[in-house]
Amino acid sequence: MSVYLDHAATTPMRAESRAAYTDALDIVGNPASIHGVGQRAKQLLEESRETIARSIGCDSIEVILTSGGTEAINLALKGLFWSRNAEGTRPIILAPGGEHHATIDTLDWLAAHDHADVRWLPLDAEGTLQPGVLDAALTEAHGSCAVATVIYANNEVGTVQPIVELGRVAARHGVPLHADAVAAYGHVPIDIADLRATSGASEASGLVAVSVSAHKIGGPVGIGALYLSRSATVEPLLHGGGQQRNVRSGTQDVAGTVAFARAAELAIRERVDESERLSELRDVLIAGVHDAVPDAHVNGSRSQRLANNAHFSFPGCEGDSLLFLLDMAGFAVSTGSACQAGIPEPSHVLQAMGRDERESRGALRVSLGRTTTRADIDAFLRALPEAHRQAKKAGLADRDVTRR
Repeated sequence: MSVYLDHAATTPMRAESRAAYTDALDIVGNPASIHGVGQRAKQLLEESRETIARSIGCDSIEVILTSGGTEAINLALKGLFWSRNAEGTRPIILAPGGEHHATIDTLDWLAAHDHADVRWLPLDAEGTLQPGVLDAALTEAHGSCAVATVIYANNEVGTVQPIVELGRVAARHGVPLHADAVAAYGHVPIDIADLRATSGASEASGLVAVSVSAHKIGGPVGIGALYLSRSATVEPLLHGGGQQRNVRSGTQDVAGTVAFARAAELAIRERVDESERLSELRDVLIAGVHDAVPDAHVNGSRSQRLANNAHFSFPGCEGDSLLFLLDMAGFAVSTGSACQAGIPEPSHVLQAMGRDERESRGALRVSLGRTTTRADIDAFLRALPEAHRQAKKAGLADRDVTRR
């Protein structure tokens, strides 16, 4: 038996997207070429870009195709920082704790190499960045903030952020806001034009950049997109042919874009019904885990969370131990900890939410997707008690094994 419950990491490629991809591979021609074959490739590329743009509620010219979410995040944060801090007058970057490592590592790099003053903002106990916290930090920055960033929905604990309110705060201070929507895409409604209008964004302030990735919605790995407001100015990461508004040079991936667009089209069409189905399965899962392991704790917001996300803390055991034991039993899940050189580390997201190190060690994320069934949930709940018993017997990795 093999049950896949790690859809937040990547979800299986849809058959429709795979078929669109293989068909598009037969199209020969560089979309930057002016001959007929090249222009046919360009037509497919731009039609697909329009579909992706509709899926997030923006104009197609504002969709910058990338190699995935990580590149989109790097382009937004580095590009906006370099552009707005060219004179060294806006060195501050604001970000909440608990962000994805694509954001954390990008900001650490900017701090080390470009002297960025990165200020990490606290989350509340449910993993939410409260608008008042961002407002206070921007007030303290006194106009010296180059960019603020926030994860639209946390990839670990599933908490959905108050994007409209955060965008309104950023707009009021005249600061651009980037949202990492990689985990949220396809699970929550994203209408950027409406978000910008509702939050009062104007020119290059407020919500100006949003990152998404195809492989989270059933598209191929290796392609994503950055919404970049036409009013925003960034310094590019790549230089070359001047494609995509001179923001991201390089020959564009026609087949990947076509497959991305097909997955986006289906994900948006099915989102409401699928979210309702996944929410019901998630709630069955949460209730079942509580019955099977009464001391397990659900992390993240219970009301403002992704439909496909269930994140737990299991006191007294390592999340990695649970992951490996469940994997041996045939269940693919994820841990909230990162493992460096074989040493389990506590979840940085839970620590940002105010949990201590021991509480942050036993984290486990179970994420659902299009292929998940009630039978999968029931089977997982049957396997969990024994896996938990063994993981708890093993205890934490730093326990003193010489004592009896």
